[in-house]
Amino acid sequence: MAGDIRLYKRPRLQAPAMLAAWPGIGNVSLIVCRYLQEKLGAQEMGEIEPFPYFEPTGVWVANNVVESPQFPESKFYYWKRGRGGGDLIFFIGDAQPLSKGYELAGSVLEVAQAFKVERVYTCAAAIAPVHHSEKPKVWAVATEESLLSELKKYPVVLRGDLQIAGLNGLLLGVAKEKGLQGICLLGEVPSYATRIDNPKASLAVLEVLTPILGIDIDLTELRQAAVEAEREMKRMAGEAMSQFIDHFTVPYWEREEEE
Repeated sequence: MAGDIRLYKRPRLQAPAMLAAWPGIGNVSLIVCRYLQEKLGAQEMGEIEPFPYFEPTGVWVANNVVESPQFPESKFYYWKRGRGGGDLIFFIGDAQPLSKGYELAGSVLEVAQAFKVERVYTCAAAIAPVHHSEKPKVWAVATEESLLSELKKYPVVLRGDLQIAGLNGLLLGVAKEKGLQGICLLGEVPSYATRIDNPKASLAVLEVLTPILGIDIDLTELRQAAVEAEREMKRMAGEAMSQFIDHFTVPYWEREEEE
């Protein structure tokens, strides 16, 4: 394996799939992956060293004392289903590198190949003209046409031509180069709310992903987070509208004075 890969454990996994995630719009991918990893109790098995991909640009100062440079973590976890196979490897990256994303994707997939993973899953956000109160649809893409017929069994939208930015998309392109199957599920995110976490979109993705994986987990906590996020978006939308009205309208008494 590449020198930047450190595996602490080498579990015996049966027919595993891999779910990989990095931060992105709405953090849809990270929320999905971390929620599933925590609910299944997946165990840490290794990491990718940050030094080839990340370079600190500053430091934190605590009580006037400079701390050591901090690097984002890129870790692997595993979950064993039991009899029948269908185990899972999780890869969760705290940040996307400014460069060398292709090489990082290659290192992630080197671990996938070492454990004989045949299919890789990623998630992402689909920026769409939707309102935050609507239930997000889930778009789906795959590395092979044969996978599309499988995806049609689930409530997904096949949108045809689109682009998936960042490593949540690039990883599937590299997987295709290496002969691995890949699927990406994208949860719709309102175009005006791309800079805040969107657990509602993540929930929609998980409601599709878990049946595909044949996994049953409790989504109650994520549903609660989705409700709270919707309330926050409603509050922010109200504030934005109030500022808009204040900025572009003139009070009635001021109009009278001008007249």
